[in-house]
Amino acid sequence: MSHQEASRKSITFALLANLGIAITKTIAAIVTGSGAMLAESIHSFADCSNQGLLFWGLKATKKKPDIEHPLGYGKEIYFWSFMVALILFSMGGLFSIYEGIHKLSMHEGLKSPVIAIVVLLVSMVFEGASLYGCLTQINKLRHNETLREWYKNSRQSELIVVLGEDTAALLGLSFALISVILSTVTGNPVFDAIGSIGIGALLVVISFVLAVKIKSLLIGQSTDEETSNEIKKFLESRPEIDRILNMITFQLGPRIMVAVKAKMKNKISVEQLVKDINNCESGLKKNYPAVQWVFFEPDIE
Repeated sequence: MSHQEASRKSITFALLANLGIAITKTIAAIVTGSGAMLAESIHSFADCSNQGLLFWGLKATKKKPDIEHPLGYGKEIYFWSFMVALILFSMGGLFSIYEGIHKLSMHEGLKSPVIAIVVLLVSMVFEGASLYGCLTQINKLRHNETLREWYKNSRQSELIVVLGEDTAALLGLSFALISVILSTVTGNPVFDAIGSIGIGALLVVISFVLAVKIKSLLIGQSTDEETSNEIKKFLESRPEIDRILNMITFQLGPRIMVAVKAKMKNKISVEQLVKDINNCESGLKKNYPAVQWVFFEPDIE
């Protein structure tokens, strides 16, 4: 399975789950008057818009290189992923904190709290299914890495964002459920407002973590260490190459750029040298379809 196919499936799972949950939460928030529930509904609608942006970003990466963008549009997915982190921070985090503070002084108490609890429990099931779908796609790509190692090494910002969103959603739902139950048991609506503030703080933290990760991709990162090592070993095994002097990889969304300086074996003629370099480039692209650009410099040392 291609990396983009895994991303599309994960985003689709998340979008379908969040759309249904957002509508259900909104109805429940209106019926119950729960600030935590309203914060959760805004969070889910924000997630829906986020998945739309990620789909847009994936589509943009397929645009062909042109004069103004000779290395293509692959990094556009990083931009939209960064926008998702900002939306999660503003529409999700800051609004939830504002709503919670507002409810601290103007809360009339919960109406029909049982409805809120049922909706939250059902939402947790759907969000859990979405997270499971995301982890299933990640497991197909991370091989023997732990999830933490995959997060550190992955260059797929869209999968990272979906994982962060789904994790935030489950934790946020847990906060909301606890706050609604406490408000119901104690009769004190302040717990509901505190739950909304807690959800907002959670979203702010997760959006900041996502933004820091994606910033590195926006600035420009090499491909992951495993892929870089595989590419280097492949080139070193080529009969045309005597020794790799230097190699740089650059991740451009789903595509990779490779720059190589190598000492070549055959020095019979310029024509033979060019032919050897072309064979190395075509072999590399054949074995690693993600490699779209190869800049090859022959040298003696």
